[in-house]
Amino acid sequence: MAVTIANITFDCANAAELAEFWARLLELPVDPEANAEFATVGRSAGAAPLLMFTRVPDKTPGKNVVHLDLSADDLPARIDRAIALGAKHIADFDEYGMQWTTMADPEGNLFDIAAA
Repeated sequence: MAVTIANITFDCANAAELAEFWARLLELPVDPEANAEFATVGRSAGAAPLLMFTRVPDKTPGKNVVHLDLSADDLPARIDRAIALGAKHIADFDEYGMQWTTMADPEGNLFDIAAA
């Protein structure tokens, strides 16, 4: 059997709060048992991979080495929506024949939204 991605896990300070941000951004449900210690997004909707959020006492310092790359048909609208949900705009890029924006979620985890 091939190796597949089952989960993408975020270490965080408050699992339920960060899960809510990502659920709203991706328009998926936060799964019912979410709490400050542990939460998942998308399992009840059959989404894959599953996003998992786990509270940790000390996050690894420095830049995160894994981030999500999202795509959107209307890049400016999705950037505005992410900001309205609590994301921070970091930088815009137009390289390699692609346009994307790097953002940070409410706990500082980086992610990109690219033009589809």
